[in-house]
Amino acid sequence: MSSHIKLSELSLGKDGIITALNTGEASNARLTDMGFYPSAHIKPLFSALWGDPVAYRVQNAVIALRRSDAEKIAVIPI
Repeated sequence: MSSHIKLSELSLGKDGIITALNTGEASNARLTDMGFYPSAHIKPLFSALWGDPVAYRVQNAVIALRRSDAEKIAVIPI
């Protein structure tokens, strides 16, 4: 069984499954509307020059998240 890690720790190009959003009620609602919810597949595609933000593919969309937000999302690497 794989262990949970922060989304910010998922290596570029590796797939994961979101298990929890711990960003607060308002941010959770915003992220859920964009496709970030438990059981969704996610993949970090590329990062900005200095490593922040990172672009993620989730639900056939590419969305950039700041590292501070990605640290509050739990995933299981697959």
